[in-house]
Amino acid sequence: MAADKPEDGTPGKDQGATPPAGGGATPKGAAADNPASPKTPASPPKEPAKDKAAPPPAAKKPAAKKGAVEVDKGLITRRKMVWASTTGVLGLWLFATLRFFFPRVLFEPSTRFKIGFPDDFGLGVDTKFQQAYRIWVVRDPSSLYVIFAKCSHLGCTPDWKESENKFKCPCHGSGFDSEGVNFEGPAPRPMDRAYVELDPEGQIIVDKSRLFGPDDWKEKGVSIPV
Repeated sequence: MAADKPEDGTPGKDQGATPPAGGGATPKGAAADNPASPKTPASPPKEPAKDKAAPPPAAKKPAAKKGAVEVDKGLITRRKMVWASTTGVLGLWLFATLRFFFPRVLFEPSTRFKIGFPDDFGLGVDTKFQQAYRIWVVRDPSSLYVIFAKCSHLGCTPDWKESENKFKCPCHGSGFDSEGVNFEGPAPRPMDRAYVELDPEGQIIVDKSRLFGPDDWKEKGVSIPV
C-alpha cells in the first residue's frame, strides 16, 4: 500500500532523497563526511639544491719567528766552529807525532867546494862568494888566499869597504885591513883563513872545515903561490 503523501504535495521527511544518477555532484560537505576517501596532504615545497661547500683552505703553517731562525743559525755556526777547532787540534797532534818519527835534517852547504882558476881573480879583494860561502878571495902579487868572513869579536860578517881599503864590521865597528888583520875596534885578533889547494885540473878548492889563525899563516894550504 502506498505511503500517504501530504496534502500539499511535499515529500515526506521520512522519504530519503535519491542521489542523482551518473555520478552527479556530491553535496557540499559530503567529502568530509565520507571516511573512505581521505584527502592527501600537500607535500612541502622542495628547497633549491645548494652547491656543495668547497673544502676549507689548508691552514698555513705559522712562519718561523725571526729570533728562532737567528738562534738556529747561531747554533749551527757554533757547531761548525767546534768541529773545525777539534779537527785542527787533531791535525796538529798528528803532524807533531809524525815529526817525532821523522826528525828534521838540516842541509848545509858543503864546506869543501871549487871556486875557479887562479887567473879568474885579479889583484885585491873579490867578494862574489860572500853570500854563497861567506868567504873573500884575496890575491896579491905573489899568492892567493881565502879569508873566512867572520869577525873575531862576536862572529858578525864584516863588509869590504873598497873606498877605505878595509873590512868594517857593522856590529861593533871593528876594522880589518885587506889581509884580515885587525887594527881598530874591539876585535881581539885577525880573521881566520881557509884551507886552499889546486885540484889536478888546476881549479882552486876551498875547505872551510880547516881554518888557520895568524900563527899558522906560514903553513902549507894557507895560500897558493901565483
